[in-house]
Amino acid sequence: MNECIKKAVKINHHGREIYGVSYMPDTSEKCPVVIYSHGYNGTNADFAMHSEYLVEHGVGAFCFDFCGGSVHSKSDLNTTEMTIFTEKEDLCAVIDTIRDWENVDRDNIFLFGGSQGGLVTALVAEEYIAEIKGMLLLYPAFSIPDNWNTKFPTLDRIPDTYELWGMTLGRAFFESIHGYPAFEHIGGFHKNVLIFHGDQDDIVALEYGKRASRLYPHARIEVFPGEGHGFSEAGNKKVAEMTCQFVKANK
Repeated sequence: MNECIKKAVKINHHGREIYGVSYMPDTSEKCPVVIYSHGYNGTNADFAMHSEYLVEHGVGAFCFDFCGGSVHSKSDLNTTEMTIFTEKEDLCAVIDTIRDWENVDRDNIFLFGGSQGGLVTALVAEEYIAEIKGMLLLYPAFSIPDNWNTKFPTLDRIPDTYELWGMTLGRAFFESIHGYPAFEHIGGFHKNVLIFHGDQDDIVALEYGKRASRLYPHARIEVFPGEGHGFSEAGNKKVAEMTCQFVKANK
């Protein structure tokens, strides 16, 4: 059983600061690492259990707060400044930083994204094919552009601010994805992809996960019966176990 070394980390880029937490096994050997990207209004803490489980099995993890990604974020930016594409910049900066850490096996870096973080992760993976060994997506929200383009079909319908689930979004969020065809921007990542999706998800329909799995040349989808958008404790434990297995199988 590996001891966990947990450290707060700050990464500067594009004039802003990302707050994150690294979870690394207490070993002198270089370790594979999973980078976790949280969903809408989430934080790094959403994947603490997953990270601690990985460390027990010799795999490192890094969890961070997207800038402006939550009312509880410890990173910079207001929530009204966040867009899918500022989050994309954040994740790119995290990858670039972690690859240079002495205790990280830079040939075995994996991405894991949940919900909105899943969409962001998938977009980043297209540009980091050489650097990323594999990708895991938890009910990835490829539905986001469709949802908002339905609600605000023309640019003049977009409000300056919009409150959703306890968080206020700015006009930039909606403008940046106006008419954006998410599925046309994924599918080029040719390494292994594992998608987790519940069959009772009423936020991101299962069909979005299935469609994504068909676009990648080496993807499979694991459907969780009875799970919605946000898994049960048992569901999350299974995801952590399967993530660990995925890393070990793809190293």
